[in-house]
Amino acid sequence: MAEPAKKSKKAVPSCSLAGEKARRLLTGQPTGSVHHLGGMVDSPEKLLADLIALPSVNPAFLPPGDDRAGEWRITDFLASRAARAGLTIEFQNVFRKTERLPARENLIIRLAPRTKPRRRVLLAPHLDTVGAADMPGDNFNPTKRNGRLHGRGACDTKGSVAAMFTAFLRLAEKGPAPAGTEVVFVGLVDEENGQEGSRVLAASKLKGDLAIVGEPTELQVITAHKGDLWLKLTTKGKAAHGARPELGRNAIHEMARVIDLLETSYANSLRTRRHPVLGPGTINVGMVRGGTQPNIVPDRCEIQVDRRTIPGEKDAQVQREILKFVREAGLRAELDSSKENSCLSMETDASLPLVREFMSLRKQAKPIGVDFFCDAAIISAGGTPSVVFGPGNIAQAHTRDEWISLRSLRDATEILTTFLRALP
Repeated sequence: MAEPAKKSKKAVPSCSLAGEKARRLLTGQPTGSVHHLGGMVDSPEKLLADLIALPSVNPAFLPPGDDRAGEWRITDFLASRAARAGLTIEFQNVFRKTERLPARENLIIRLAPRTKPRRRVLLAPHLDTVGAADMPGDNFNPTKRNGRLHGRGACDTKGSVAAMFTAFLRLAEKGPAPAGTEVVFVGLVDEENGQEGSRVLAASKLKGDLAIVGEPTELQVITAHKGDLWLKLTTKGKAAHGARPELGRNAIHEMARVIDLLETSYANSLRTRRHPVLGPGTINVGMVRGGTQPNIVPDRCEIQVDRRTIPGEKDAQVQREILKFVREAGLRAELDSSKENSCLSMETDASLPLVREFMSLRKQAKPIGVDFFCDAAIISAGGTPSVVFGPGNIAQAHTRDEWISLRSLRDATEILTTFLRALP
């Protein structure tokens, strides 16, 4: 699940498996310490334990040079399994190599159909996790307790990686491959920060008839999710000595009125516009910054606002709406977006054949939506209809003691295996 921030490096074109990386992967020697290296993947539990043991923290959350940063260990590890299964592998460059970090690349693995391809299905989980410089080392020691597997990324979203990759390899190893549907596993980088992995994928020529995007959904097929817009509002006043406040104009006092307006009247107005699946948009004032010291009338105050959008709402429209609301109340504030990229809402037509088949497999009669934002909206906007699906509960995502139910993991793997084997 994403909480986007600013990107740091420019994307570069994709490349195929070649050279030293190819030799390393084909000999089954991915870098990093894992619990088992021999044999092909036959259990999602074992695979998930290995993935947890390989740190893949998004570099945005760590200081430069932290050796737990980057997804490269995961891409090497999964590519080595795919290479030994004889599958076609490609690395799609997203961030260039730096002095302190290897290149960050989407991993693309293709399973060709038995005849000329007529359809394409993408399995698209992200490979990065959240983290922090002070997170405990045992976050990367997978621990099994009471039917759960604990560890960083277990739920968000290495559980989805394990379920999707196990189902994918089962199809490749044991068959039968679909007659006319190409199945592509796409391990995405940078979902937890700027979603640059899915943005590069969406801009590429690789399109599908359906993308199943991995996130913890408790095995529900999600056809809609909200968008996310981060905004900065600024009020300006006039500085004065705290002993003579009447000579100044207090920017914090002005912002207090703006905050009250947004959290009451504006929030109430949003509740009158409901999406049939997602409900209303929401607003949350999450940060306040103003003033320098108690004896100075503050001349500036800033707030950071999280505005969750629903299908039909555009970023520019939302910004104009908020400014109009503030000004009509007789208040003054400047507004800027604090995100570099748009985080759109998504709504996929539940009547599309592949979506309908996947929902039918889950005995799910109606569309279901979620409040969080993820890669699905970006891939969908790029031309591939998308749904969100995976084991685990979003309540466990980003927590200090992250875990996933092993039953949920096994069930997800079986559901995906059944769906892929039924593809024509």
